[in-house]
Amino acid sequence: MDIFWGLKLGDLELSNRVVMAPMTRSRADSDAVPTDIMVDYYAQRASAGLIISEGIAPSASGLGYCRTSGLFNQAQVEAWGRVTAAVHAAGGKIVAQLMHVGRVASHLNKPTGSDTVAPSAIAARGQMYTDQSGMVPFDTPRALSLDEIGAVVSDYRMATENAYAAGFDGVELHCTSGYLPAQFLSTGTNRRVDEYGGSVENRCRFALETLDAMICVDGPGRVGMRICPGNPFNDLVDEDPHQTFEQLLVAAAKLDLAYLHVIRMPDGGVDNIALGQRFFGDRLVVNDSYDFEEASAVVSSGAAAAVSFGRPFIANPDLVERFREGADLARFDPHTLYAGGARGYSDYPGRHNEPA
Repeated sequence: MDIFWGLKLGDLELSNRVVMAPMTRSRADSDAVPTDIMVDYYAQRASAGLIISEGIAPSASGLGYCRTSGLFNQAQVEAWGRVTAAVHAAGGKIVAQLMHVGRVASHLNKPTGSDTVAPSAIAARGQMYTDQSGMVPFDTPRALSLDEIGAVVSDYRMATENAYAAGFDGVELHCTSGYLPAQFLSTGTNRRVDEYGGSVENRCRFALETLDAMICVDGPGRVGMRICPGNPFNDLVDEDPHQTFEQLLVAAAKLDLAYLHVIRMPDGGVDNIALGQRFFGDRLVVNDSYDFEEASAVVSSGAAAAVSFGRPFIANPDLVERFREGADLARFDPHTLYAGGARGYSDYPGRHNEPA
């Protein structure tokens, strides 16, 4: 197999096996609506076999970072529709990553009246940036009631419906990085004593119910999931991440998902790639600092179906073409990653348009 060969993942047909990984870039407006520069940004990168969007909130309570986007009202659906139309016009495919941040939030980055919620009322250690006050501590969340958990699951179903209405080719559940599904999975953030806490089966319940809700919209062939067992990001701690994610994948493998997206994290204490291969061997998308040579070897060996790249796509909208031609990669400006505006976002040129 060659990394430039086409690939079918469930109902998703990819033109090559170079996937653009999801990256928060904070370019939405204050109402969580995608902006015109986001249309340009994603269309410029449409030569990827598949684009996985930045994390998109399924509800107002799912927002937490400044200037991030949602899929919970009509204005957002219409704006994302302009993004997907531009990607499709350029020959690309794009799925929406649905991301509820849970406790990883500041109320200053959320609409008035939307709470910061989590499985348990345990604040994450650390801070986050707000446009109003700079760096502030994470909110202390309110523990979700049983009825509210059901409502959150329904929010994911509605966001999936909205994603398809906006023209996305599929959806991905963000189930790592310390966000809400990972908070339910982990012993350090889930102290519940009901059917969503305690045993590993109970802690997996929310993620599996959410996947079921997303699948019920249009089948499993357009639904993926992203995981990273052992990921400590956003103060996430689990007593036995291998056991937790093995239990999750035993159940998820029966759902016939389009793909599993795995961050390898070599120092996380779990062999994430081996775990993913056990359950999603022919539908595995791998991620985390691969260069072209290593990615090509992983695909050609059959160890993964595709490889996702994040940072290389930032300054190289034509990354696939640069890989094909063996060209050098441009470097991105770290000061503009979350700065807002087109600079350091949609103004990186393709290789053949670079100044001499």
